Amino acid sequence: MSGKVVHFEVPFDDGDRARKFYQQAFGWNTVEMPEMSYTIVSTGPAAESGMPAEPGYIGGGMFERVPEYPKGPVITIDVPSIDAALAKIGELGGTTVGEKQPVGEMGFAAYFKDTEGNIMGLWENAG
Repeated sequence: MSGKVVHFEVPFDDGDRARKFYQQAFGWNTVEMPEMSYTIVSTGPAAESGMPAEPGYIGGGMFERVPEYPKGPVITIDVPSIDAALAKIGELGGTTVGEKQPVGEMGFAAYFKDTEGNIMGLWENAG
């Protein structure tokens, strides 16, 4: 299990307002993905693939705040198997939030609630 933080997510009530705020406050680059109802966020230089082009920074995303999703920011952790990670999380007193979902052809994502009530994310690369 890598356990590395690989992604973050920021929910919003007003996407244009949130994108403008983070662009102006921190220089983040945002790319809207309307087909996924998602905004990709680059906090540093990105390669053509959209992935970080230099070590040390983490990219993320933004999504509209809705009842089924987390109300606050989410830290996403890389795991080799979401299913195995969710089983371990359950054994340790955490709970699964929603279902494992494919993210294009890149991999899979899922949310969980830790023992302190925080919603966190999991990422599993495809293949």
